[in-house]
Amino acid sequence: MASLDTLFEAAKAIQAKAYAPYSRFKVGAAIATPDGRIFTGCNVENAAYPVGSCAEAGAISAMIVGGESRIAEIVVMGDGEHLVTPCGGCRQRIREFAGPDTPIHIAGPEGIRKRFTLAELLPFSFGPDNLTDR
Repeated sequence: MASLDTLFEAAKAIQAKAYAPYSRFKVGAAIATPDGRIFTGCNVENAAYPVGSCAEAGAISAMIVGGESRIAEIVVMGDGEHLVTPCGGCRQRIREFAGPDTPIHIAGPEGIRKRFTLAELLPFSFGPDNLTDR
């Protein structure tokens, strides 16, 4: 498994590459898979603001393209004084590939600010297992 420091540094590095000319709010995300591979993503805006893609969605896409399908843990990096937690859509995206106990670390430039489990951020979630009961 990748170390939390390595995951933090990957999120920090990719945050700097975010394309956010409209909001000027750059976000980076780094995912570790169970075998220790790391995949990153950053937010990408466009002129049809607010249409764009979130950092977490980019990291998940990179993970899938890389042939992986499970999130072991994730770091989400944002600036400002408030916690930059995944949006509702990204919480559901994470849920598709992670379990309820998956750690989600919220970071700022100075380090990890808070840790949640997926169940804490998305309680009573709907996921793939709900569809197997049909």
